[in-house]
Amino acid sequence: MARDRVFTNWDDTHSLLWERQPIRLAHGLHKSPLFSTDRLAELIERYPREHYSLVQTGAKESRRLWREGEIGNLSGRQVMDAIAGGGLWLNLRNVSGVDSAYRTMLDDMFAEIAANVPGFQAPKYQAGILISSPDAQVYYHSDLPGQGLIQIAGRKRVYVYPNSPPFLKPEHLEDIALFDVEVDIPYAPWYDAHAQVLDLEPGQMLSWPLNAPHRVENLGTVNISMTVSYVNDEIRRTDIVNLANGLLRHRFGYQPKSRNLRGPSFFAKAVLQKLLRDSSWVKRERSARRPIDFRLDAAQPGRIVDLPKAA
Repeated sequence: MARDRVFTNWDDTHSLLWERQPIRLAHGLHKSPLFSTDRLAELIERYPREHYSLVQTGAKESRRLWREGEIGNLSGRQVMDAIAGGGLWLNLRNVSGVDSAYRTMLDDMFAEIAANVPGFQAPKYQAGILISSPDAQVYYHSDLPGQGLIQIAGRKRVYVYPNSPPFLKPEHLEDIALFDVEVDIPYAPWYDAHAQVLDLEPGQMLSWPLNAPHRVENLGTVNISMTVSYVNDEIRRTDIVNLANGLLRHRFGYQPKSRNLRGPSFFAKAVLQKLLRDSSWVKRERSARRPIDFRLDAAQPGRIVDLPKAA
């Protein structure tokens, strides 16, 4: 039996604007039982530690706060209750690799995109599930792969900025590739005057141009969202250059002069980043920027426990 279509309002304008402008699409995924509270609670309880991030974040107009932690021994329901209490968001990364049911959903989605956008190719794609507090926000950041945000429950506001200087410079992408932290790129409040501001409700998806910086504010409700990301050959080559240029600047003190995606300089950088991307220096630099320093408190649901700093 044929499955329901993922997108419910795709028209020719969406095909023309895909990857060129922020576009808001309608979908039916928010009706799927894969996003029921019971299903998500069960998923949290068996989720591999290496595939999730739990972040404590400050509310809007409060001081900047960005700490990473772990859920400890809490049940899935307790984790979701803690998130509902405020100041947290949980990112179940690569859910399409952890649970085949979400992979099937994603396969259907990308098949529809490929059918609607001439020339669109995405040999690799994956999805993650975000569960976030009513007051949570995600600071100004950029993602290296192609990206989209699918709203399942709750409401949020997304600010999408131009993917060009001064909003985003090549060295920002290189730092993200090297240090694996997206939210450290510079932001100034006046950027907002140049942002497209779009609200998302259940049944809506937002897509934007590659690397376009964006920030997100929840609008007073617990949010459940799904992020989708994809890589094609051009993006893969760009990621290689980003990582290699970041290594040249930060590891060797050399200012890269090109971002060529082909030719001798590209192949030299491909070798460089392959040799060093898993080096102890890279691991140490990344770990220093993303310490795990709190845990949800099983004895007092809704509270967190600070963990001792690593020696």
